[in-house]
Amino acid sequence: MKPEKYVFWFLTVFFVVVTPIHALTGGSIAGTFVLGFSALVGLMIAGYLTITARNFDPRPEDRPDAEVVEAAGPVGFFAPKSIWPFWAALTVTVIFLGPALSQPWISLVGFGMGIWSTSGWVLEFYRGDYKH
Repeated sequence: MKPEKYVFWFLTVFFVVVTPIHALTGGSIAGTFVLGFSALVGLMIAGYLTITARNFDPRPEDRPDAEVVEAAGPVGFFAPKSIWPFWAALTVTVIFLGPALSQPWISLVGFGMGIWSTSGWVLEFYRGDYKH
C-alpha cells in the first residue's frame, strides 16, 4: 500500500499549499472551499492508508523482490450480469430531472425509485438465480 499512500500524501500537501495561494490571489470563495475540502479528503484517505499499511504484510506489488506468480489467485467475485446499474442510472436521471424542470415532485419520485433500486442492487445475491 506504499504507492497509494504516497500518492495521497502528495495530493494532501499539494492542496494544502495551493489553497492559501488561491485564497490570497483573489480566487473565489467556492474555489478556496473546494481546494481546502480536497486537502481534507486527501488527508483522510492518506491517513487511512498509512494506518492500514501498518496492519498488513507488504503485498507483492510493494516488494522489489516479488515474483509475478505471487500475485496470482482470485481477485474477487463479480456479478456476471445485472440490471440494477441501469435502474440506478435511471434513478439518478430522474432525481436530477426535477431541478432541471423546476418540478421538485419529480425528484421525490426519483428518491422513491432510489430506495427501490439501491436495495435491489445491494440485495441481488439474496434472491433469484444467485441465491446461496
